[in-house]
Amino acid sequence: MTTRRLVLTRSAAIVGAASTGLLLPEIVRAQSSKVRVGLMLPYTGTFAQLGVAIENGVRMAINEKGGKLGGREIEWFKVDDESEPSKGVENASKLVQRDKVDVLIGTVHSGVQMGLHKVARDSGVLTLIPNAGVHAATRAQCAPNVFRTSFTNSQPTLALGKVMVDKGHKKAVWITWKYAAGDEAFEGFKESYTKAGGTIIKELGLPFPNVEFQALLTEIAALKPDAVACFFAGAGAPKFIRDYAAAGLKGKIPLYGSGFLTEGVLEAAGPAADGIITTMHYSDSLDTPRNRQFRLAYAKTFRMQPDVYAVQGYDTGQLLVAGATAVKGDLNNKPALYKAMERAVIDSPRGKWTMSKSHNPIQDMYLRVVENKENKVVGVAMKALADSGAGCKMA
Repeated sequence: MTTRRLVLTRSAAIVGAASTGLLLPEIVRAQSSKVRVGLMLPYTGTFAQLGVAIENGVRMAINEKGGKLGGREIEWFKVDDESEPSKGVENASKLVQRDKVDVLIGTVHSGVQMGLHKVARDSGVLTLIPNAGVHAATRAQCAPNVFRTSFTNSQPTLALGKVMVDKGHKKAVWITWKYAAGDEAFEGFKESYTKAGGTIIKELGLPFPNVEFQALLTEIAALKPDAVACFFAGAGAPKFIRDYAAAGLKGKIPLYGSGFLTEGVLEAAGPAADGIITTMHYSDSLDTPRNRQFRLAYAKTFRMQPDVYAVQGYDTGQLLVAGATAVKGDLNNKPALYKAMERAVIDSPRGKWTMSKSHNPIQDMYLRVVENKENKVVGVAMKALADSGAGCKMA
């Protein structure tokens, strides 16, 4: 009788103390703990639109699965990376050290990514890259806790060379900005074009983000190549497209490029873009039930049309959900978490894709041609294209 009364009294004391937060803080915290997700994206400046699209995509994918990760609520933390490489380490450290995030999602700019990447490797925090294509992140500096859901800078152009040679363009000029993304895009083009039997007769470049193309376009006219291949993106891309046409090259020397040349810029480029052929892992016009369903749901939710950045954000959310579900929300179970993410098959609006051994998407590259302000898909340039992952040694 005494024992029973003692047990009941102790039980009542535990319930009372727990309700006031005075007892068993570890248990209470474990039961109510939220997954802390950090978003390090550009929310101001040139790439602000991209940051918003990525965040929208991430949240949409998670909300479609009940808004939780492995049954746990989410607490969100955000840092504007300002597309400023010099602040990369500092901003990532805010999320990892100050906010103690369990997951770090970022970023867009490859220069900023390398600062974030250092923090990710040093801390071991699960990190998902929703855009930046810098090679090192999934090559020489790959890491078990870092996964990319977008592309490497050379993936789209790895699919471009054979397309051009197959169309009879045996001599090409390459033109881009002289910076990491341009250099890495050239690596993919050079490999694929020369392997297919093409000859690059000249490499042309100008400092990023210079848009004074006239002298280089005059040089192209004098060289008379069979075709021109390029990498430009963002605000500089439509300027290059318009200047190319104004220099009298449109219709005489076909223009090809990594898909970012015509991504999100067709309104600004106008009729000058018609006929440009690009290779890319997504297109708005991809006519599949999965893409149509995604585009409708995104437009209803955010009152805007999705683009490739929204798709990459969406797939980041899908990959995170897959990992968290497999470990029932226990993100500290890293071996099982990483294994689940490595084995995931992502049912993406771009088409199903899987993860390479170096944690980069193995994905189809589509052949697209610009018609009336639309990147129209005309075929698959390369099926299940993987980045080489050169130099990747998982610790």
